[in-house]
Amino acid sequence: MMQQRFMRSVWFLAALLLLNGGVQAQTNAAARSLPDFADLSERQGQVVVNISTTQIVRGRSGAQAFPGFPFDEEDPMFDFFRRFTPRGLPNAPRESERHSLGSGFIITPDGYILTNAHVVDSADEVSVRLNDRREFSARIVGTDRRTDVALIKIDATGLPVARLGNPEKLRVGEWVVAIGSPFGFENSVTAGIVSAKGRSLPQENYVPFIQTDVAVNPGNSGGPLFNMQGEVVGVNSQIYSRSGGYMGLSFAIPIDVAMEVQAQLRATGKVSRGRMGVVIQEVTRELADSFGLEKAAGAIVNSVEKGGPAGQAGIEAGDVILRFDGKEITRSADLPRIVAASKPGSKARVRVWRKGAARELLMTVGEIQEEQAEPRARVNRTPKAEREATRLGLAVSELSAEQRQKLEVSGGLRIEEIRSNAVRADLRVGDILLALIDKGVRHEIRGIEQFNKLLVPFGKSANITLLVRRGDQQVFITVKGIND
Repeated sequence: MMQQRFMRSVWFLAALLLLNGGVQAQTNAAARSLPDFADLSERQGQVVVNISTTQIVRGRSGAQAFPGFPFDEEDPMFDFFRRFTPRGLPNAPRESERHSLGSGFIITPDGYILTNAHVVDSADEVSVRLNDRREFSARIVGTDRRTDVALIKIDATGLPVARLGNPEKLRVGEWVVAIGSPFGFENSVTAGIVSAKGRSLPQENYVPFIQTDVAVNPGNSGGPLFNMQGEVVGVNSQIYSRSGGYMGLSFAIPIDVAMEVQAQLRATGKVSRGRMGVVIQEVTRELADSFGLEKAAGAIVNSVEKGGPAGQAGIEAGDVILRFDGKEITRSADLPRIVAASKPGSKARVRVWRKGAARELLMTVGEIQEEQAEPRARVNRTPKAEREATRLGLAVSELSAEQRQKLEVSGGLRIEEIRSNAVRADLRVGDILLALIDKGVRHEIRGIEQFNKLLVPFGKSANITLLVRRGDQQVFITVKGIND
């Protein structure tokens, strides 16, 4: 009996040891599977620099306290007030300094450094501190606000250089590392994963951003984003935040985009971009059906600039651009990037979908110039007595000859009031209905009676796609369903 108890105890202890060993082995295996950023940080931290800038702000100190004083030095009374005011003229010109911090990384042994345009833009002095604590004054070679890329230069030789990777090979979910100077804390290392690729941001038409959950804060701007091979795949540029600090969403400029920009900055000090001269919008599933497309892809042309590159090539409003210069347009955001990357003056083949069929057009790429605001045409509101209802639940009015001339249109109906199911569409009072699209065929809207006749073939659950003039732009809008 004693021997049996002893043997049971031995077996119990053995099993316990085996179980503990298995748990420990699993723990060690899990630890080994986690990425180790130590070697990467040690090697690649040498190419990262801290950038500090100084901007001289010239202003006057007492303008609000002494309204009416002759603060212009050319004014005859200026010298009188300056001499007979006890402490001098309270609003005399004064200078102050505004300082900011950012990051960057070395791309050539002789001191060319990549960073963000917003880090050095408008700076009077730029200072660069290397990883070995040496400091240099830098000159700004060029900046490009559209991509937020800047190239600066320091006088040095034999510098360590960043190795560049291929952003196209990045996979969503892959580990990435940022090194920079958040809030001035130099060579801070943070890590995370790629959350998305090719991300479009509002007002950012030329950069397919890499979205990550890497902790990026003010001061990280312009610093490198590394893959696990220690290659730079992006330039940290923006964060999405409601607090001003990191909230789990950060965005980096793909390094291939940044290098194309810096090459032009180094060669000419500015960036030339191609242009078409069109206004476009996304192809939704409903719009794809209306235009007779098999899938929701491409970019719908809302309007074409008169005399612009697209207009000269024969591209029309209502065309759906499917390919540009051999590159497929999957989403409308792809088109501005692809066109901008084209050399001004070069020839490009454009594949468009028009009236249910595809066709090829040849276009000479234009060049983007500085944007100029154009005055918008105004249309006076029509009295209620002159409004009529349509089957879409809209109260509309016909345009006068003067209104058509101001808007440069041959017909159209102005929306005066929105009723019933039309509220569900993105229609607004003041919109001008120009055309109805049915299976890719464009039917011009000339009057209320004619418009209601165009709606007759559509059932109650049909989707109606309209070409709408809004301000100085045109847009395609789908209305779901018709009133009886």
